[in-house]
Amino acid sequence: MATILVVDDELGIRDLLFEILNDEGHQVELAENASQARAARAAARPDLVLLDIWMPDTDGVTLLKEWAGAGLLNMPVIMMSGHATIDTAVEATRIGALAFLEKPITMQKLLKAVEQGLARKPAVAPKAVVGLGVQATVMHPSVNMPAVVAMETPAALLPVQPFDLNAPLREARDGFEKAYFEFHLAQEGGSMTRVAEKTGLERTHLYRKLKQLGVDLSRSKRGGNA
Repeated sequence: MATILVVDDELGIRDLLFEILNDEGHQVELAENASQARAARAAARPDLVLLDIWMPDTDGVTLLKEWAGAGLLNMPVIMMSGHATIDTAVEATRIGALAFLEKPITMQKLLKAVEQGLARKPAVAPKAVVGLGVQATVMHPSVNMPAVVAMETPAALLPVQPFDLNAPLREARDGFEKAYFEFHLAQEGGSMTRVAEKTGLERTHLYRKLKQLGVDLSRSKRGGNA
């Protein structure tokens, strides 16, 4: 997963974005003003930045302009604001911002913007392995153009699914449900958000269910980050 820098002077916004992005398996760095953002950008070298426009010391557009002028805009930047005008959004895009998110930010819009932003960064094509086939979009390293590369999920990473048909119904059902959720967690790289959408469960209910079944969530996330 990626390292994402969130720059916003509102504690509630920082906490919310941290929770969502961290749950997706990303490494999240936080900054509440431009000064902290400069330091975090230099130390963490983020793959993507979520940058608030209105901040007390230096506004986001000015910081974006500063990075662009110093040749430091080598990562996608997504601007955020609840009060920006169309002119401000256009100016930020002209300077080099990838996109603009209007507050309050919905989870769906946030994750879509982050996914698109990270897809703009060059990536190394994955090795071909055997298993269940999926596709991944990567950037071709020589021409910097998107290329669809076949990527397989190794069979060894998928959970074993043993079912004892002689067991009582409740035990057999729990065994099936555990294997079912482990399979989808492996497929979605440990993302609770995507598993919730895929299985049709509300996230809180899904989390309680996984705990009840004894599903190892840390192992699922390690598999997603590998």
